[in-house]
Amino acid sequence: MVDSLHFFQDFRWLLDLLDIVLVAFIIYRIFLLIKGTRAVQMLLGLAVILVVYVASQIGELYTLHWILDNFLASIILVIIVIFQNDIRRALIHVGRNPFFADLSFREESELISDLSRASMSLARKRQGALIVIERETGINDFLEVGIEIDAKVSSDLIQSIFQPGSPIHDGALVIQEGRLKRAGCFLPLSQDVSISKKLGTRHRAAIGLTELVDAVAIVVSEETGKVSIVVGGRLTRDLDSTALQRVLKRLLEPRVNPKKSKKKK
Repeated sequence: MVDSLHFFQDFRWLLDLLDIVLVAFIIYRIFLLIKGTRAVQMLLGLAVILVVYVASQIGELYTLHWILDNFLASIILVIIVIFQNDIRRALIHVGRNPFFADLSFREESELISDLSRASMSLARKRQGALIVIERETGINDFLEVGIEIDAKVSSDLIQSIFQPGSPIHDGALVIQEGRLKRAGCFLPLSQDVSISKKLGTRHRAAIGLTELVDAVAIVVSEETGKVSIVVGGRLTRDLDSTALQRVLKRLLEPRVNPKKSKKKK
């Protein structure tokens, strides 16, 4: 009876409950982060190795057990090496930089409309394009070269940048804080071997950047005249104007309710 009383006195109900909730939340966020990525397959591979390790111990397979024991002894280092891109993406998500923080609802709608109009026009003319939209995570560390422009987003300007005669039409156009900031940028290419060989450099660059950060990339194919959007390394192809605007509105999350804006006026 005395031991039971000591147990309940020593049990920190609030702190332990908070501890459990925080750990559960962190695990949940990790699963959300790696959902749909190659990290899931790697985790399954590690789980299989762990099962084989336990089986080798139970079955007294000494050589196999010794090999796996030495491997698992450095598992933390192995995880850091394998999941370095996912870990880096998780860490840089800690500092958030809302894309639409300083834009009104009307400006957001105009920006999305200009992006859609320019993309569809370029697609009809079979002029390739790669447009990157920064969201919460800064992308400057992943950009190579590029020309500073700092201009208002407009359909005509976007189309002129990707004219075949333009010296910067081959690179990516970058939108930051609701403005055209840089053009002619080179992006890191994806190393995923499962990517279709039919996809060109623009698609591979869009996938490569969005694997590392939460940016949105619009790709116009020069060969097919199709418009695609890339987020989190995932490619959604053959979008029409309506579908593109709908996806952009969902991804860029307008932060100002138009009804509230009218009330303020």
